Amino acid sequence: MGDETANLLVSNEDYLKSGIHIGTKFKTKYMKDFIYKTRPDGLSVLNIEEIDKRIRIATKFLSRYNPDDLLFFSRRENGWKGVKKMAELLGIKHFAGRYPPGILTNTQLKGFTEAKLVVVADPWPDRNAIADAMKVGIPIVAFCDTNNQANCIDLVVPCNNKGKKSLGLVFYLLTKGIMEEKGLLNKGQAPPFTIDDFTSE
Repeated sequence: MGDETANLLVSNEDYLKSGIHIGTKFKTKYMKDFIYKTRPDGLSVLNIEEIDKRIRIATKFLSRYNPDDLLFFSRRENGWKGVKKMAELLGIKHFAGRYPPGILTNTQLKGFTEAKLVVVADPWPDRNAIADAMKVGIPIVAFCDTNNQANCIDLVVPCNNKGKKSLGLVFYLLTKGIMEEKGLLNKGQAPPFTIDDFTSE
């Protein structure tokens, strides 16, 4: 991994502690470029530099949108605290829990929500949100583990999308990065929140 680890968004140690790189025993062809190695126990390990690079790309991409045009989904409970904290700090729309059918496609629905970009914490439990986003032609950003199908995802952010600490760290880094891009935080300034604020108990 070389000297590049010196320029990571958080220290290599912090990434490792969060388990952000620990994948599953199953790997798809879509995720092979992000996999660093497969451990003797069969678990695939994601490349931390690739994770870091994609979080940076996602930050820049998300920063181009008005917060009100972003819609985040997390069916997985370990992502609820992170997505809610991000929504609170940035003013984005989100659903933590079950996807309400037709929320993106049925204009007659009371809760109909327009969005220009959809972000999902895991393409498998959040597949209904992805299907609807595709129907209406909304680009999709997804946190993807080694076992995810990513053929309909516009931007993949490789990470352990099941662990509490891992999801908390991703939401924290995206929030901090977007705030810096939008001038709400000075780069290098300590933010008024911590990773724990985004991490489920």
